[in-house]
Amino acid sequence: MMTDPSVSPGRPAATKAAETQLAETRLSKTRLAKTKLTEVVVVCAKCAKRQGLRPRAVRALLKGAAKQAAKDGLLADRTKLCIVESGCLGPCPKRAVAVATGASLAAGRVVLLDPGSKPEEALAAVLRPVLPQRRPPNSAPIRP
Repeated sequence: MMTDPSVSPGRPAATKAAETQLAETRLSKTRLAKTKLTEVVVVCAKCAKRQGLRPRAVRALLKGAAKQAAKDGLLADRTKLCIVESGCLGPCPKRAVAVATGASLAAGRVVLLDPGSKPEEALAAVLRPVLPQRRPPNSAPIRP
């Protein structure tokens, strides 16, 4: 005799309509909220420790670079970064720190950040799709 695993003893079997209605009520209770954050950056604490960096050193590096870029007008409205240290992100580079953003994780990638890089370079590497590319100024206009 085969028994239905979704039916527990002593309870009537739930119909498909009742199951869908239950799922819809669960989804309707889910709410969304606005946030001022524009990007969440996840830093591997294990990599940072392995590089001999003090706790939150990468956080301070990226936050300072983001604030300076906002003052220079490079980030426009993208000034609020949330930088979080986490456990291992997967790759364990010998001379770098593994860093991930929502965009890099969506692409299935982790950014390997050189801890000795300049703050502007580090921010550009982490927020590559977000930061606009700077064009060198033209010294003379092109005339036909």
